[in-house]
Amino acid sequence: MNHTDTTTRRPMRACALAASTAALLVPQVLAGSPATAATPDAAQGLRGVSAVTYDLGDQSYRLPGTGEPVEIAGTVHYPADLGTTPLPLVVQLHGWHETCADRAAAEARTAAELAQDWEAYEAASRKLFSWPCAPGTRPIANDRGYDYLGEELARRGFVVVSIRANGINASSVWGDENASARADLINRHLALWQRLGTSGRGGLVGAFRDVATGKPLRVDFRDRVDLNRVGTMGHSRGGAGVTWQAADRHKDQWPTGVKVKAVLALAPAYNVMTEDMTAYEITKTPVAVLRGTCDGQVGTEAFSFAADATARSTAGFHRLAIPGANHNYFNTEWSPESGEVAARDDAGHDVDRPGQCTEPGGSAYAPQLTEAEQRRVGTAYAEAFFRRYLGDGRKP
Repeated sequence: MNHTDTTTRRPMRACALAASTAALLVPQVLAGSPATAATPDAAQGLRGVSAVTYDLGDQSYRLPGTGEPVEIAGTVHYPADLGTTPLPLVVQLHGWHETCADRAAAEARTAAELAQDWEAYEAASRKLFSWPCAPGTRPIANDRGYDYLGEELARRGFVVVSIRANGINASSVWGDENASARADLINRHLALWQRLGTSGRGGLVGAFRDVATGKPLRVDFRDRVDLNRVGTMGHSRGGAGVTWQAADRHKDQWPTGVKVKAVLALAPAYNVMTEDMTAYEITKTPVAVLRGTCDGQVGTEAFSFAADATARSTAGFHRLAIPGANHNYFNTEWSPESGEVAARDDAGHDVDRPGQCTEPGGSAYAPQLTEAEQRRVGTAYAEAFFRRYLGDGRKP
């Protein structure tokens, strides 16, 4: 396995890394030695994990320009014993996916597609991409799709907040405006956490609910979250959102007292037609980009775009190509085993190559990772990345 790292500033700024689910060597690439790899052993002081949710309403604010409603809601995983030293914060943001679990609408859309009845297709899609959802229709908890990663990071000493963006998914904003809206959503959540962490006040006071029972639960995060050590992870269009949010041009929009120290773009869906690359340019914050070789929704431009965005960076830049990984398996809600509405395997397949996958229409086949295998690789890399850049030489 070869790699380059811009902390050494070699002529080749980065290369695609091949991951093996058997060896899981990715953490060693980032952390420098097997001793710091993501191995679940007692020597690493793994912690018990607790989880809460918060929801300030499906129409907490309106998008500027369009007036469309967006929620402020999220899922928090944190060490059950928060200790006495402030812990780094990781914010996770999902991408574009259906917002409402309307199974009848999903079936109608599939039938309309087969019949090439595009008017019926659009009508069904509007039901699946509405916000708030119709009475009696359950919202798809897109933020819960990264619980596995939140739990693992919390076990190693991070506070992890996965935020929901269903209102943005259902909105009419597109391209750079969509990335900007997602960045604004991140900043709104960070402002709430900054006030809660420093003064124990603000909109999150009294808002936490037990993730299993839904009952109110008081958690004292005051002086327990280090807003000077924030990491962001965005999947799909969430990847564009975290890149926009961390861009040099937009740092002045970060809440006072907040510093983003690491950005992980997971299969990021960038607006490659943007006319202004400086809106995404990051020069002082470490960035990592992951993409599977069987991704049916995001192409290799995810790597080239991120490389362009960090071309003048003096911080670390890493990219990882994961053989056999698709797009949706990184989010459990989007994956077939969940049984959730609109969940699917987006990889390309050939009946003559059972068990293998490629990009749709591609020719480079690899054994397809299972849902669990793909998440293990992603988790190992994310943990190593955030431990390296949010640790500041200390164990989180």
